[in-house]
Amino acid sequence: MLGLRSAAAARSSSRILTTQYLSMSTSPIVEPRQYQLNPAATATYTKHTIQSSDLRKTLPLAFFGFPETGSIALNTAVHLYHYPGGTRQRKDERAALAKKDEWKQYLGGVKECMMEQKSEIFVEAGLVHEFEQVTGLEYWIKNDCSMNSGGESIVELRKYQLKLGYDTVPNFLKLYAQALPSKLNAAGTHPTTQLVTILVSDVGKLNTVFEVWKHGGKSSCGMEAMEQSRQASRGAKEWRAGIAEIAKLATSFDTSILKPTSFSPLQ
Repeated sequence: MLGLRSAAAARSSSRILTTQYLSMSTSPIVEPRQYQLNPAATATYTKHTIQSSDLRKTLPLAFFGFPETGSIALNTAVHLYHYPGGTRQRKDERAALAKKDEWKQYLGGVKECMMEQKSEIFVEAGLVHEFEQVTGLEYWIKNDCSMNSGGESIVELRKYQLKLGYDTVPNFLKLYAQALPSKLNAAGTHPTTQLVTILVSDVGKLNTVFEVWKHGGKSSCGMEAMEQSRQASRGAKEWRAGIAEIAKLATSFDTSILKPTSFSPLQ
């Protein structure tokens, strides 16, 4: 049974720019961060970061991992934070963490490991909250699965760079919401495959959309699960038709495969 909460999913998705950008200071935001590491120092950074993971998780951390292959450079720490209270919450919580002596000590141990840092602000698309099969990032913060780490799960990050224009993102989301049910319910989809969220850029490179998927688990290989689900989606007629229209809005599309660390809530 399709987990569609409202027949208005596609229509509401087209209103995202007016419903979610009204007050970024208090409306929920997502902050993706990428830290490019010195390859010779990645092990040191990872060791200190794991040891200090409880401190980091005083922030609303949803995911932390490293790329195994794809468009994101190797030896890059990728983390996602979900702030329900918007940029105000982000400012307050990061300022509070920066004052802690343990955090200062941690930063002193990893500062030289990092060659470059990048932060952007995204929002979750409205359709995330209208499909029961799409969890959203906050779910993983509240249902931290790091205690179940150690399996072969992967996180797939799919990036669409869209053409310039005010209507491009709403049109993308409308097409995506109309086509998504056929992909989510495609026969043969691996049971561990799950759409986590859809993110739209607000600060950084604009007109960027991310899909975040998880595949695999304790006893299932993430790469094999992903490939099985991809093959299944190719037989979903509505999804194929939707992607054909979405392709007309995009200038590029790329993917990355990320491996969660042991303390990542999203596994």
